[in-house]
Amino acid sequence: MGDAKSRTRTPDPLGSWESIERPPARSAAPAKTKNRAKYALPGDVAADIRKAFIGTAYMREKMVITLTRAAEAYDRHRYEEALRLGRIVADATPGVAAVRELTGLGAYRAERWAMAKIHLRAYFTITGDPEHLPLVMDADRANHRYRAVEKTFEELQESEPTAEVLAEGRIVQAATWADQRRYDEAIELLTRAGAAKNLRNPSYRHVRLWYTLGDVYDRAGDLTSARELFSRVVIAEPDAYDAADRLVELGSSLPRKNRKRRVTPTSKKKVD
Repeated sequence: MGDAKSRTRTPDPLGSWESIERPPARSAAPAKTKNRAKYALPGDVAADIRKAFIGTAYMREKMVITLTRAAEAYDRHRYEEALRLGRIVADATPGVAAVRELTGLGAYRAERWAMAKIHLRAYFTITGDPEHLPLVMDADRANHRYRAVEKTFEELQESEPTAEVLAEGRIVQAATWADQRRYDEAIELLTRAGAAKNLRNPSYRHVRLWYTLGDVYDRAGDLTSARELFSRVVIAEPDAYDAADRLVELGSSLPRKNRKRRVTPTSKKKVD
């Protein structure tokens, strides 16, 4: 949801200006605060709301304004406000995917798990996009609905997700099994996903998988493996999550990144 760009009027040609002698005016006092840029919805989202809403033109525009305020509240981390405003529009236009998405994300960030599941599940039903199914799984996990987590994970795997979305689903499923002390299943799932591989240039999802596998090992009592995984996370992303703190709690010192060894190119070497 981007900000609308301000537009300025094109000035008149220079030749049409007239030189007028005027006494020097007092310099205007500098403004204390800058005017905040006007917030606006993407045009296609506003158009979908207008098309889906049944009512007067005034109320139609009011729905667009309400969702605009909800989007701005979400961007400013006021998630309860975003959820409250988003629900107003979602009740009036339940078939608009963007409305359901924003309302569901606001509910998830506000830790309103049941509400998050309702709207994010509706987003998937409308679009067929599995992007937010891991959040649906996490909402069920928070409510200890472990069987529902497994059903959604099966649905996620069948919906042809991207590698990042599938990794997030595996992370939630593994954490759910760890909650039930099914550590072997969680470790096997993450290992098959590549979490045991030590990569030189890991992506964001690999760091996430490492951290989750380290957490499972820690909860299972395999402290040696947990230290190794948390060390990988700290080396790749020193400020990622609480990996550094957990590594210290496990009795290990913080690792340092290995400096790249300089290798002199063959053309630069001295030849006797």
